[in-house]
Amino acid sequence: MKAAHYENYGAADVVKIRDMPRPEIGEGEVLVRSAAGTVTTADWRFRASAFPGALWLPGRLMAGPLAPRRKVLGSEFAGQVDSVGANVSRFKPGDRVFGMSPKFGAHAEYIAVPETGAIAHMPENLDFADAAALPFGAVCALVFLRDFAPVQPGQKVLVGGASGGVGVYGVQIAKHFGAEVTAVASARNHDLLQSLGADHVIDYRKQDVTRGGKEFDLVFDTAGTLKFGAVRRILKSDGIFLPLEFGIADAFAALWTSVFGGKKLLLRVNGDSQADLEAVRDLAASGAIRAIIDSRYQLADIVDAYRRVETRHKTGSVVIDMPAPSADAADA
Repeated sequence: MKAAHYENYGAADVVKIRDMPRPEIGEGEVLVRSAAGTVTTADWRFRASAFPGALWLPGRLMAGPLAPRRKVLGSEFAGQVDSVGANVSRFKPGDRVFGMSPKFGAHAEYIAVPETGAIAHMPENLDFADAAALPFGAVCALVFLRDFAPVQPGQKVLVGGASGGVGVYGVQIAKHFGAEVTAVASARNHDLLQSLGADHVIDYRKQDVTRGGKEFDLVFDTAGTLKFGAVRRILKSDGIFLPLEFGIADAFAALWTSVFGGKKLLLRVNGDSQADLEAVRDLAASGAIRAIIDSRYQLADIVDAYRRVETRHKTGSVVIDMPAPSADAADA
């Protein structure tokens, strides 16, 4: 099978397309012939060892101190089940599925995932590219806004980085929960965000959102561009600042606010569960959320996809279209 492989940390061109053995599955695993995947910010950070701030050392230790442990990145996938292990009952060959791999590996034509992991049947109304664009951003936004905040009808929610891979789903899910949503993004994305349900849009290049007169119940920062010291000015007395990216100083601030009450900084990290993926599937099937695709690349052009992600200005997801099955697809 073809896969995007890298041996060393570095710029996008360290990634090379190689022939690799097809994964072998265990009794409780599913082998998926991938039709589409994505390149995410997480893929970029692991490939380049570009972990932010104080997270660099733990990130590097997790990825591999001297060289990457996982040679094939990619977590999001959508495709058809090729084969299943002896103990698998939820899926069968030919099923259209999507999900997230717990150990990367999705930048390849085939991927093996646990039956009980973050894999689900695709919504009937989505194609493979749309399905691949959903899991990472939509599951993250759902868990942060449903479980960690949680958002209530009528609350005022500000979404920072609203046009990014998590932000586009943050806007839609906050609106689905009945919030009044203010989206922060460049002006070129305002029409899109309004079509996703944003009640108000702010151009961060023209306005400092932390110096506006409006107060919010929740500020959900998906881009790592806001700081609690500034966000405090626009939080209600019991408001919450919920960032995706944080450092050591944020940990101390979060502890302080948890002890002394009032305006809070919450630091959370979501998991990737099958139940949450199925909840996202149901939201997409009902039309409550829709996939947003920035651009699409062939697997052979994945280096260009990485470069697009590294601009930090993508809108939604960068999708990788996998090669169509060929006559020798059965070869290992």
